[in-house]
Amino acid sequence: MQFQLFPASERGQKNIGWLKSNFFFSFSEYCNPMKSAFGTLMAFNDDFLEKDKGFGLHPHVNMEIISILLKGKMNHKDTMGYSTIIEEGGVQIMSAGSGLRHEEYNVGEEEVNFLQLWIQPKLQNIMPRYQTRHFPKQNRHNKLVTIVSGEEGLGHCWINQNARLLLGWFDKGQEIKHHFHLVNRCLFLFVITGEVSVNETKVTERSALGIWDTLEIYITCTKESEFLIVETVINQK
Repeated sequence: MQFQLFPASERGQKNIGWLKSNFFFSFSEYCNPMKSAFGTLMAFNDDFLEKDKGFGLHPHVNMEIISILLKGKMNHKDTMGYSTIIEEGGVQIMSAGSGLRHEEYNVGEEEVNFLQLWIQPKLQNIMPRYQTRHFPKQNRHNKLVTIVSGEEGLGHCWINQNARLLLGWFDKGQEIKHHFHLVNRCLFLFVITGEVSVNETKVTERSALGIWDTLEIYITCTKESEFLIVETVINQK
């Protein structure tokens, strides 16, 4: 197994008052040529958004954009006609394809915390699409639940890439053996809360571990922990 640790303390940051962002990879004004992406995972942002604030109508093209709401309530409106509200446990995807515009705002009574991931698409210029699903925390207790996949299905969102995202919430002491595809694949594990050990490498809260060249990993929860796993291809061909 080969791996790279991404400590929370080394993330790029942006603070404009109403928006506080943390970047694992180069994004916005943060630029680090040594941390431009991990496989086809182009962006992994941990964002905090004040009440009544948000992002006005703006465009996206040829990118798979995934938002995972960890706290609060946020809306979504786009030029395809969708108008939705997602709350804690909500996941939404946009396959931007040939192009769309959307807006999102904090419409709740508390600060919003959400993860925004950008994954390079498998096919270019497809018809844009949007999808949302809800994954209550209690339904993820001591198990990994697939929330996004490159395969269609009723129980998760699906995107235009050979990728899989899994979300779990585990008690202290739980041990998880996780398999993933070796061929042209890598894995990025992000600890939302708590602390885990992956093949004896400690990953603390809001830190991440990138892994490749292995068929499986062993995760031990040294504290009660919630974490996200992102599997995707290493290079898009």
